[in-house]
Amino acid sequence: MLLAIMKPMQHLVFAALWLASVGVGASVCDSGKRQSPINITATEKRSGPTLDFAYHPGPLTIANDGHTVRVRFDKGSALRIGKQAYALQQFHFHTPGGDQIRGEEFSMAAHLLHKSASGQLLAVVVLFRIGNENPLLKQVLPLIPDSRDGDHQHAHVSVSGSALIPPDHGYFRYTGSLTATPCTEGVEWVVMKQPLELSRDQLEAYRQRFADNGRAVQPLHQRIVTEVP
Repeated sequence: MLLAIMKPMQHLVFAALWLASVGVGASVCDSGKRQSPINITATEKRSGPTLDFAYHPGPLTIANDGHTVRVRFDKGSALRIGKQAYALQQFHFHTPGGDQIRGEEFSMAAHLLHKSASGQLLAVVVLFRIGNENPLLKQVLPLIPDSRDGDHQHAHVSVSGSALIPPDHGYFRYTGSLTATPCTEGVEWVVMKQPLELSRDQLEAYRQRFADNGRAVQPLHQRIVTEVP
């Protein structure tokens, strides 16, 4: 009799664990109220704070994760916004760009991911339009590993996140989420107002390696987007 009761209870426990590991992430992606990316339309204009990029060049560490190319950084490069510092951890790319500005869809976006000492995640988004060849992509694209086999080190190739930062440091800022499961919310998003350019050949070269991985824009749900300057 006891075994007969325990077996259904075991099934219920396993079901609950499965829902916790799979269903919760999916539900946040589907029903979260602070999801990324978004279409930036109405904004609140503010005078600051300004962005202080303290990025330093270092040896290239590059990986193919099957969805995009990731370039990782050792400690030392950081972004300071007001009194808060965020350490640069890595950048990667999305096609199409995800975040839109007043309905404009961009061909590509670079996401530069940062973390503060307290664990706050912050993504700097740099959008790309088709135009001239991009120097950093010219450097990185030929070095994308052929397979998903972890980090590849290129000690004689120097790269810096500053190569992805446009001259104009004006930006939009909003509270969003990770763009892939589990779509964790509470991530700070800084979208640079000035896009960079990449050539059509560079975009095609990237797409030959990776399928489009940009997420569709998500509802704003009455979030405030600030614009500086």
